[in-house]
Amino acid sequence: MPFVHVRITKDGVTAEQKEKVIKGMTDVLAETLGKNPASTMVVIEEVETDNWGIAGESVTNRRKAQ
Repeated sequence: MPFVHVRITKDGVTAEQKEKVIKGMTDVLAETLGKNPASTMVVIEEVETDNWGIAGESVTNRRKAQ
């Protein structure tokens, strides 16, 4: 039973976009590895930009600086 955990920043991703990610991940595992879509789980976790850091700086601050 495949389990895919996707982490993204919480910044306006729509339900429709998440559905596409879930379907796409499921399809890739089915097509590439022959995994059964019925037993493939995909979890999308949205993380606040204050809690996601790159190169020692939060995504919030990096975006403010852009």
